[in-house]
Amino acid sequence: MSTFVSSDGTTIGYERSGDGPPVILVDGALCWRESGPARPLAQRLAPDFTVFIYDRRGRGESGDTTPYSVEREVDDLAGLIKVAGGSAFLYGISSGAALVLEAASRGLPVSKVAAFETPIVTDERAPIPADYVPRLNEYLANGRRGKAVKHFMRTAIQLPAPMVALMGLMPAWPKLKRVAHTLPYDHALLGDTAAGHESPIPRWSTSVVPTLIMDGGRSPQWMRSSQRNIAGAIPGAHYRTIPGQTHMLKPDAIAPILREFFVS
Repeated sequence: MSTFVSSDGTTIGYERSGDGPPVILVDGALCWRESGPARPLAQRLAPDFTVFIYDRRGRGESGDTTPYSVEREVDDLAGLIKVAGGSAFLYGISSGAALVLEAASRGLPVSKVAAFETPIVTDERAPIPADYVPRLNEYLANGRRGKAVKHFMRTAIQLPAPMVALMGLMPAWPKLKRVAHTLPYDHALLGDTAAGHESPIPRWSTSVVPTLIMDGGRSPQWMRSSQRNIAGAIPGAHYRTIPGQTHMLKPDAIAPILREFFVS
């Protein structure tokens, strides 16, 4: 593992593999280098790119200077782009997709940006209750990390209650609880749109970076509708559905698409 220091003094852990044009992979909620899809995807892209994966602030080996702000997460990404040589391709999944779109709209030196299933509710699904974040913060303040993760899974992801109840038996449960405190950070990146508040999409629509917006063919209709709306708001953005995929995107399904998009 290597590190760099972000603009606010926070140490950010990252790793580099492969050789070629630089690509930075950005994880979604509850994921970091040791627990999530970034490393398997990096292995598939490394023959053609120099691939950077990193622990978003508050996760893994990265620090967590408070208070959190979207600006600080964007600065972290700017710091990694500098490490990568001054410009890079960006790929983000879920809340990581929101982060790469935010970075592009703020004028970071991004060559192209690809985003898979930014979890913004634009229509066709009931919004997340307005008390979602206050309850999440209450659980975290009281040290109830497991309760916070289950609240996220049940209320934000809307998994069935029996499935959420069994999550504590999963081998990955300790890893999920370890980064539960970062769940409000992910929500902030989405502009609280799920609760009907200000959307970041108007900001993203100012981007001039070539953009690919993607979803899975087996994902819920509300998610696919949201991706179409995001793509329609960003000038020149391309929209693509990956057949047979859900939000649990397989590395073998996305790797060739990213390879084609970034080198074309």
